Amino acid sequence: MAAAALACSEEPVRQPPAVDPEVLAAEHEEWRERRQRSLANPNGGVVSWAGLWELREGSNPFGSDPALRIVLPPEDSPPLAGTLHLAAGAEGAGAAGLRLVPEPASGLALRDGGPVAGPIAVAHDRSGNTTFLTLGSLGLRVHAERGTDRLWLRAWDTDSPRAAAFELPPYYPVSDEWRLAARFDPYPEPREVPMADVTGGTVANISPGELVFHAGGREHRLIAFGTETSASYLVMLRDSTAFVDTYQLGRYMRVPVPEDDGWTVIDFNRAYNPPCAFTPHSVCSFPPRENRLGLAIRAGEKRPGRSG
Repeated sequence: MAAAALACSEEPVRQPPAVDPEVLAAEHEEWRERRQRSLANPNGGVVSWAGLWELREGSNPFGSDPALRIVLPPEDSPPLAGTLHLAAGAEGAGAAGLRLVPEPASGLALRDGGPVAGPIAVAHDRSGNTTFLTLGSLGLRVHAERGTDRLWLRAWDTDSPRAAAFELPPYYPVSDEWRLAARFDPYPEPREVPMADVTGGTVANISPGELVFHAGGREHRLIAFGTETSASYLVMLRDSTAFVDTYQLGRYMRVPVPEDDGWTVIDFNRAYNPPCAFTPHSVCSFPPRENRLGLAIRAGEKRPGRSG
């Protein structure tokens, strides 16, 4: 075992396939433009989010009445617009356990249909058949938090002035130095990794293994999340730039699944801020403790409000 470890430590550090600097810069700008459009999309983009309320078992009435637990803006909603009923033991079950009962003349409508005139089943946003609702200038959907049984009502404002004026935070200069070859080290079986989230809850994501790379003269590992059908892995990490330039809670990345030889490329230029960096109406997970690196990754997106 010791000899095997020694042989592994003496293995030359692999380099990623070369990319022309102009191509790298152009592709990165295209990626940034797509990210800008996604975040600022008035029809559900993160910057337009206007509210988030956890649904409880039983009745969840919502409207502009301040006595309700789910309070919507009075310019968009009557005092009581409707009630979401979550069946006992049906958390996360989607349409089978969740239905909406609208109030008469509430203004609630299906985004791709007509007014909601009577009770309907509601499918959450991980069901593959999300129910999208409108009320005034608001969009509404039920969000299912990954790795838990919790359901949330999410609202966004299609007329959000903040979304219209949004600009991405600054980012470090794009550098080939932070494109690193990484070896995928699979677990014997996928493992469940519990993580805290910004709501005070705990999320459990499934990890098939770890990405192993070299930087700063030593080896580092990152737990990756995904399934056997994933085209890319989600990586949540926090590095020492969080004390100065990057978002304090950490950043996210997408990393292509490895090739047949077990290797992939981590492009830290595409490390990005999670939704909670832009809105309080999120359920972001914190990076797992194993993904907190004692390394300054001066690449990718900086925290909002940070100067370039």
